[in-house]
Amino acid sequence: MRMKVFLVVGARPNFMKIAPIYRLMRTAPDAFEPVILHTGQHYDEKMSKVFFEDLELPRPDIYLDVGSGSHAQQTAEIMKRFEPELLQHRPDMVVVVGDVNSTIACALTTSKCRVKSESLAAFRQQLQRYVESASVDADLQPGHIRRTYSEEAPLIAHVEAGERSFDFSMPEEINRVTTDVLSDILFAASGDSEKHLLDEGADPRRVFLVGNIMIDALQSYMDKAASSAITETLGLSGKKYALVTLHRPANVDEPETFGSIIAGLVEVSNGLPLIFPMHPRTRQMLDQLDGELRRRFDSGNVQIIEPVGYIDFLALQKNAALVLTDSGGVQVETSYRGVPCLTLRENTEWEITLLEG
Repeated sequence: MRMKVFLVVGARPNFMKIAPIYRLMRTAPDAFEPVILHTGQHYDEKMSKVFFEDLELPRPDIYLDVGSGSHAQQTAEIMKRFEPELLQHRPDMVVVVGDVNSTIACALTTSKCRVKSESLAAFRQQLQRYVESASVDADLQPGHIRRTYSEEAPLIAHVEAGERSFDFSMPEEINRVTTDVLSDILFAASGDSEKHLLDEGADPRRVFLVGNIMIDALQSYMDKAASSAITETLGLSGKKYALVTLHRPANVDEPETFGSIIAGLVEVSNGLPLIFPMHPRTRQMLDQLDGELRRRFDSGNVQIIEPVGYIDFLALQKNAALVLTDSGGVQVETSYRGVPCLTLRENTEWEITLLEG
């Protein structure tokens, strides 16, 4: 059976996760027909196009051109534009990654647009044989929701299932939990994410512990990143600067919170120069700061640069003495690479980065 698979991307964190999946599917043309669908949630060239180039991904097969908006507006617009593509192309599976609005929008739309599919019968039989051989049925407990695999297409597969911050004030947490409920196949990155799914009653026969896809991407491009000239271009010496990323609405949209973080960065910059590839959202809020805090920031040892591509960012990350970030992906990468990282959040879905250091 050859499966047509929609690989959904929408925002910067998605691109690195889809790249290894796409690359591997392309090595098995008799088994997979991967179709990259870009919702356009991130549409700026610095936040999107450069990542496709760095990751050696082709132009998206389908581009929805959604653009920005409130969470509700953006999610709704993605759903409206995604549905006709589902109905026209009839994929066998939709793969969504992470926790952005594109993830929940496409999962929810897919769950409401399924049709009876004989072509998936062979796949379901293979899956059932695997489940039986792995004795996963033995893991079923009274609290688990026993769920059979859908006989309709497309199936929904969620990569990075089970990540939890347990903070429902975060839109990403709502996206994660809801996507996991809707998905037929749950690919968990670590033992703690697998445990979260089982604790919530997920059918263990749908849960597959596969490791962290971001590390697959990182390993694939570390050699390429080693040849990046960005540190020389910026006049940086290895391990003599801190790298900053800041983009989460909870951090940058609230003036009081944002101001306290900026004040903290000013203090850090007194002892260690900061390199700050600034997200458009963050720059907009910074421009609204005035008074003494803005003057202190402008006079601090902070070098603001435009957002950089994946390869250049990996180079900056590797050579930093310290990383300060509110990005889950950066937390994972720094933990793997042994770069000290301070997570600028009250909580994180990537608990493993706190446990493993």
